[in-house]
Amino acid sequence: MESENHPKHKAGFVNIVGNPNVGKSTLMNALVGERISIITSKAQTTRHRILGIVNTDDMQIVFSDTPGVLRPVSKLQESMLAFSQSALQDADILLYLTDTVESPEKNEQFLAKVKQLTINNEELTNSGLSSSSPHVIVVLNKMDLVDQDTLVKLVEEWHQRLPDAEIIPISALHGFGTDLLMSKIKELLPECPPYFEKDALTDKPARFFVTEIIREKILLLYDKEIPYSCEVSVESFKEDETIIHISAIIYCERESQKGILIGHKGAMLRRLGTMARKDIEAFFNKKVMLTTFIKVEPNWRNNPRDLNRFGYNPE
Repeated sequence: MESENHPKHKAGFVNIVGNPNVGKSTLMNALVGERISIITSKAQTTRHRILGIVNTDDMQIVFSDTPGVLRPVSKLQESMLAFSQSALQDADILLYLTDTVESPEKNEQFLAKVKQLTINNEELTNSGLSSSSPHVIVVLNKMDLVDQDTLVKLVEEWHQRLPDAEIIPISALHGFGTDLLMSKIKELLPECPPYFEKDALTDKPARFFVTEIIREKILLLYDKEIPYSCEVSVESFKEDETIIHISAIIYCERESQKGILIGHKGAMLRRLGTMARKDIEAFFNKKVMLTTFIKVEPNWRNNPRDLNRFGYNPE
């Protein structure tokens, strides 16, 4: 066992939470060093909780990307919020990601839960007891968008809001401050054997990343409600030595959406398929034959059976 050879092996769960569009997926990919989470400029890009695992001989860091915190208006969004809230409970280190442009009042209820974690941690530490609450780090992203004086002011404001949390400014997109953040994470990790095999990169199967890549292209190519009305399912994934044959279904909620997805004489669907195929080939480093179909599944975002089938597992 790896842990027997390294009795001081460290391992832990580092969960990234925050409002939509603050850069959680960009930070996750930067810290893991691999493109695990899809990234677009649209809100609610991440729907699932996705693990990215960093391994060294004496350490395993299990990062967790979560959906942006929002007030749910559908059962799908209720499930997404549940993923984010669960990340508050099972973290060794909690990264509350904000940025230099969003208003801290954007989701005061969720922020209050984060603050309570820092208070619990501080009280138990002062009493000499070990804390079950995570270490909380406020990660102030997009520091490149403001000048130094503004940044100092923002850091001080966050110290006032969460006085028991550490504040680390970064730019996830440009890599500023991420080394410091990673050093702090390594310092705070508890001694523990690894949770996953040492060659593991994520907990998700290959099919999941196919669906995410296709969904990313939908977010990039279509506007308004279309991307949020779509879900992707891989019906078959057959791999041999030289090629992967993939058949995927894109579900939407209305016939009118189906027409928009297909486009004039199938042009939009072909464009979508070409873009997705190229990224899937890059992800698996192998030639891919991708076939996509469109099906209408009315109101799937509020249907517990559909949500369970798509992996959202609503309670």
